[in-house]
Amino acid sequence: MRLDDYWGVGPKTRELLADELGEERAIRAIESADVRTLTQAGLSRGRATRILRRATGGAGMDVLATSDARSVYKDLIDLASKHAVTEGAADSIRVLTPLASQEAMESRLEDVTTAQASWERIAEADREAVLAAFERYDEAGGGEKPAVEAAMALLDAGVTDGVFEPLAELDREALADAKEALGALTDGRVAAGADDRLDRLRDAQAAVDTMEANAESVIQRVRDGGARTTDEFSEAFVDHVREEAQVDPERVRDAVPEDARDVTDFVSSTLRNLSSSLREAADEREREVRVDLQHAISDARDDVDRAVAAVDDIALDLSLARFATEFDLVKPTFVEGEAAVAIEGARNLDLVGRGEDVQPIRYALGPHSLGSPPADQRVAVVTGANSGGKTTLLETVCQVVLLAHMGLPVPAERAEVALFDDVVFHRRHASFNAGVLESTLKSVVPPLTGDGRTLMLVDEFEAITEPGSAADLLHGLVTLTVDRDALGAFVTHLADDLEPLPPEARVDGIFAEGLTADLELEVDYQPRFGELGKSTPEFIVSRLVANAKDRVERTGFETLAAAVGDELVQKTLADAEWAQD
Repeated sequence: MRLDDYWGVGPKTRELLADELGEERAIRAIESADVRTLTQAGLSRGRATRILRRATGGAGMDVLATSDARSVYKDLIDLASKHAVTEGAADSIRVLTPLASQEAMESRLEDVTTAQASWERIAEADREAVLAAFERYDEAGGGEKPAVEAAMALLDAGVTDGVFEPLAELDREALADAKEALGALTDGRVAAGADDRLDRLRDAQAAVDTMEANAESVIQRVRDGGARTTDEFSEAFVDHVREEAQVDPERVRDAVPEDARDVTDFVSSTLRNLSSSLREAADEREREVRVDLQHAISDARDDVDRAVAAVDDIALDLSLARFATEFDLVKPTFVEGEAAVAIEGARNLDLVGRGEDVQPIRYALGPHSLGSPPADQRVAVVTGANSGGKTTLLETVCQVVLLAHMGLPVPAERAEVALFDDVVFHRRHASFNAGVLESTLKSVVPPLTGDGRTLMLVDEFEAITEPGSAADLLHGLVTLTVDRDALGAFVTHLADDLEPLPPEARVDGIFAEGLTADLELEVDYQPRFGELGKSTPEFIVSRLVANAKDRVERTGFETLAAAVGDELVQKTLADAEWAQD
């Protein structure tokens, strides 16, 4: 393939990558999902991520049939990446996509659940050592030596089972030798401190070069020592150089020119010849040391390569494991045959992530084995209280399905999930015009007309057109979902206008039960299957009456109370006052 064959790589991006990396290296970076290389070349992290998602998981991304489904996916990715143990692992999480096969999903799930079990077995103090090892690896920017150091640190922490098992096969002594050798080689050069003899030669050359640059000063110092004759000056000069550069006097004498014109020529030529001699000796010694170091690295090459691969793989799996542990995620069961989604003890990750008190719920569409709700209906119309969690219910189902398709654990005690070709999630949008209606229909209907398996999660369709037309269109959408053997949950306040529903569809209700002592809406977020929920505006009006800022405002809200039922409002306020007492 060529660079411009990849999704998102236009002429400017291609030119940038080709100039900075060369086409071959840029293609390798894309194929290996190497975010770091692409961002170092000048791409923004967001653009690099979008290119890599399509390059490595294009088929899986097609399951996200609407912008709202893609928004849920991105939120999940962002949430998971916050638990990454390295920036490289965070980059790898950001390019994870829904997978194209059940085999791939189960394989990733196995890796993550193994890592999750490993992480949960580690004592708190050892967890700190593990995280510190990855932090140092991250700060060093990756590479062979930091990877070897991280592998050795993890071995020292005693973590060698489960996700860490690849480390147990490494030869620690070979890694230690390789670590020293890798640390001693920098861009093909032997670093200072790697060999004492090489360091002495380099230091001597540096001292001689300094003296050569200050030849007149050297001459003056030798003369100040009392040298008068040519022979006295020559010997004093040799002693001075030996002392300043810590070099053998015979090497200095060997550098003395035979035909110096004067004392300045004598000193400059000797120092120049000596510097050249020391440079040649240092280069020779460096070659010898470099060969020895390269042999040490070569001897440990298999262990080094396995350490590099293991550290990056463990970092990714461990990051996902920490995400799963933080939110008590569990491995879903993939179901075959008819389309179905069933969840028990499910929680919305956005709410949990914000620290809110979440009521776990159970819900299902299509045949399942979790008990309730009914297993013979594939489509549901969800009704009930304002602010009752209907939209959150749809979003929770979407989160479970997308995480399962990504091969990740899900926020539920139990979950059964079929594979889908299209996940249509449509949030309520506060726009009311023909353009919005048309674009919405063009977004949610085509997935139902194809040959694939579709999940429809549609929130308050009536918000984008007048109620009469909305009811007709929504009834048609429910009927089309049933006719196409799809699954669907449709949140609406127009349930009465949708009768009669196809027998494959049911009505579910979420009920508000009153106001708390703090005048907060008290809702049972668990849907009641086969029951029509009420909007219960009297609870909202009751709260407005109780919280009115002044007499005039209260009078206005009392007018609304009379409209929705003054007795209901007074009873609600009385119940809230009793709860407060």
